[in-house]
Amino acid sequence: MTNATKSSRIYQNFYRNGPSYRDGADVTFGDIVKIFGFKAAIVGAWVTKEEQQIAANHFFDALCDLMTILQVPEKVISLNGSLTIAFGKGGRKHSSAHYDSRTQTLALAKNAGAGALSHEWFHGFDKFIATRFLQNAGRNDFASALWLKNHQIKEHKLNSYLESCYQHIFLKPNSDEISDLLVKSAAADKAMNTYYYALPQEVCARAFESFVQDHRIKNAFLVQGTKQSAEAKLGIYPQDEQRLLISQHFTRYFSHLGYALEKSAK
Repeated sequence: MTNATKSSRIYQNFYRNGPSYRDGADVTFGDIVKIFGFKAAIVGAWVTKEEQQIAANHFFDALCDLMTILQVPEKVISLNGSLTIAFGKGGRKHSSAHYDSRTQTLALAKNAGAGALSHEWFHGFDKFIATRFLQNAGRNDFASALWLKNHQIKEHKLNSYLESCYQHIFLKPNSDEISDLLVKSAAADKAMNTYYYALPQEVCARAFESFVQDHRIKNAFLVQGTKQSAEAKLGIYPQDEQRLLISQHFTRYFSHLGYALEKSAK
């Protein structure tokens, strides 16, 4: 193995303090598909066997940590079996990670995808939940974007909890005034002459990242960069009171979702 190959970011040590789920044993992407119920796992042709093994262990630990943080069962992580995961294949040029809404695939680049897993997972969730959350939503819609356009939610207690999440991301508390997060995201776009940071689905994915990173369970393969990165210094991640409120509402929604699913399974 050459030093150039070893310099691949997958060989770095990613800090985590969560429970031991594997007890030191290796897992495969096939194990991950079976345990969480993913539709499939795809590994790129340029990924070596050693890289694949390291990545599978990182994926497994990160997904288990996400499941613990959200307090949900495995099928939520795979979005009820609809989500495909990919490593070293299916990404986009100049992008470390990507969610393909057409194929419902979460793809991490081999050399730079680490830390983006929670962000891309929320894109998948945001799309998956749209038809269950909002009236007249289509299969290719993101719930965040439709909610911002004042689409009516479907009456259900869980949906009211989810609406509170979107509300505290996009609006100031008890107000119709747009939040500081949305204002700063739009300002970042203006400074860079683009429209990306203020996309509703991107704003929400970054808010979700912040919630995950603030949890006592830390996993740098799952999430990183919401506090000290160059992007964080632009103000495009929630800050201060808004960040705390968003975390509280995400915690409430996902914990109640997990409880409801556990209760229905009995």
